[in-house]
Amino acid sequence: MNTAAAILRYSAFTADPAGGNPAGIVLDAAALDEAAMLAIAREVGYSETAFVTVRDDERRRFRLRYFSPLAEVAFCGHATVATAVALAERLGPGLLTFDTPAGEIPLVTTTDAGLTRATLTSVPTRSRPAEEAELAAALRALRWAPDDLDPSLPPHVSYAGNEHPVLAARSRARLAALDYDFDGLAELMRRRGWTTMHLVWRESDDLYHARDPFPVGGVVEDPATGAAAAAFGGYLRTIGRAPEVPVLIRQGEDLGRPSELVVEIDPVDPRVRVTGHAVPIS
Repeated sequence: MNTAAAILRYSAFTADPAGGNPAGIVLDAAALDEAAMLAIAREVGYSETAFVTVRDDERRRFRLRYFSPLAEVAFCGHATVATAVALAERLGPGLLTFDTPAGEIPLVTTTDAGLTRATLTSVPTRSRPAEEAELAAALRALRWAPDDLDPSLPPHVSYAGNEHPVLAARSRARLAALDYDFDGLAELMRRRGWTTMHLVWRESDDLYHARDPFPVGGVVEDPATGAAAAAFGGYLRTIGRAPEVPVLIRQGEDLGRPSELVVEIDPVDPRVRVTGHAVPIS
C-alpha cells in the first residue's frame, strides 16, 4: 500500500480560504488502492477528499473517486469543483470531463480577475415525496416538530448522484438552531442510503439558506454541498417551484464558513448545473 501522495487542500464555493467547504485533492492517485485512499481521507479530515485515479491531460478527461473519513461516496460536488479548479490552474481554463462512480460529470472552468470557478453538470436528477415513516424518523433525529416545516415546500428525497432528503424549515431561526441526534441520524441515513440531509429556508424564490448534516461521513455538518444543491435543483423542478433565473444557495453561514452555490435549473433537461469558485488553502 502506497500512501506517499501529494495532497492539495482547496476550499470550494468561496473566494476566501476561510470560507466555503474544504476538500482534499490528490491529482495523481493511480498507485493508490482503496485502503490507502481511505487512510489519506482520514488523515486530511475534511468531509471529502477527491482522488484522480486516471488522468488524460490531452483529452482533459479524468476518473475520480471520493472518500469521507469513514467511507467512499459516489459523488461529491464541492470536491468536484475544487478538483476542477486545481486542474484548471495547472492546465488552463476550459472544458473538463470527470468520470465518477455516479456517472459522467462535464465541467466548464473559467478564470476572471485571478479567481477560477467551475460549473458542473450533474447526472440526471430525480425527486420523490418522503414516505411518512422516514419523514417521522428524520424529524425525531433532527429534534424538529412537524410544525417546524414550511408547508409550501413538501418533504422529498432527491437524487443527483447521491440521495438527499430535502426538508424546508418554516423560519430562519429554526434552521439556525440545528441541534440533532448525531448517532440517531447517522443510523437512519445509513439504513436509508442517504448522504446528507439538505435542510433549507426560503428567503425568496431564487435565494435559499441551507444546512447539511453529514453524520454518515463522520462530519457534523458540511459548509457547502454541491451534490445536494444539484439534487435540490431537481427537487424544485419536480414540485414546480424552479424560477427562470438561477437560484443562489447560501450555506455555511451558521458555521462561520460562508459559501455560495449558484444552481441553474433547465425546465426540460433533468440535469442541473452548479457553479462556484474554489481557492487553495495555504
